[in-house]
Amino acid sequence: MAEAKLFELNNGTMKVNVSNYGCTITSLLVPDKDGKLADVVLGFDTLEPYLKGAAPYFGCVVGRVANRIKDGKFKLNGIEHSLPINKPPNSLHGGHKGYDKVLWEVAEYKQGKNPSITFKYHSRDGEEGYPGDVHITATYTLVSKTTMRLDMEAVPENKPTPISLAQHTYWNLAGHNSGNVLDHTIQIWARHITPVDQNAIPTGEIMPVEGTSYDFTTENKIGSRIHEVGIGYDHNYVLDCGDKKTGLKHAAKLKDPASLRTLNLWTSAPGMQFYTANYVNGIVGKGGAVYGKQSGVCLETQGFPNAINQSNFPSIVVQTGEKYKHSMMFEFSAE
Repeated sequence: MAEAKLFELNNGTMKVNVSNYGCTITSLLVPDKDGKLADVVLGFDTLEPYLKGAAPYFGCVVGRVANRIKDGKFKLNGIEHSLPINKPPNSLHGGHKGYDKVLWEVAEYKQGKNPSITFKYHSRDGEEGYPGDVHITATYTLVSKTTMRLDMEAVPENKPTPISLAQHTYWNLAGHNSGNVLDHTIQIWARHITPVDQNAIPTGEIMPVEGTSYDFTTENKIGSRIHEVGIGYDHNYVLDCGDKKTGLKHAAKLKDPASLRTLNLWTSAPGMQFYTANYVNGIVGKGGAVYGKQSGVCLETQGFPNAINQSNFPSIVVQTGEKYKHSMMFEFSAE
């Protein structure tokens, strides 16, 4: 039986630990303006708490469909599919045992100047209620001194199925144990969001952010207007105005003003969930650090939430023989 393990990617400047359990990033160390390393992701020192379900999706890859599906139901080619209601009244991040809670196989592990690791997983027909077998790979690569890339691919074998994977790391660029992220600044290359109802399901509207508390088209402090949006940000941004680099579009720029550590995120996905860890409350993490509300920020690039039930959203259905592809580039600097 395969077991959960940790693997290190280290290029001499940045150092990342990932596990084959849920393709989970458990630590990621990058330098600040003075070259001082800090671990900028929330998580645990050992794999045990992840295996016991103590993590609110810290660092993992979620699927088969990231985010919420309304009432855990969808119709595809006239067949109704029912999914586990693991976040009532909806299905969230693939169900009770999504891809974050399974062991992936290590297909390839390379050291050297551009270290990488490829995980693969065979998702079975009917798993968590989803139709068809799907073969999935996820590759983390340190492509330059302070840049990591994630390439995810999925191929349905025998039935069309919705697929939308997301990387759910909680970032705190001041260091995972440094308190809340309300002083971080963020810019999001999105002129619209998909507003939600009281159950966090998109209404179907594509709403302009201009003149609202959701507008981060120019750099702004995360905490500057957060009190105006209920318990915090947990919204899908429509990535519609970013410039491109290596075929990926600019999604967000996150910056910690104290250390000047900066993360520029690039993606091929149409949307990004901007989530300010509103439900994290007193989780004891690495080195005994206590993670409270808003102690991290998730930048989950994705298909739109509940897209399978919203005909005006970009389709997340992948046909047999087609290939789902989703790439993300995490570009760190101190500026």
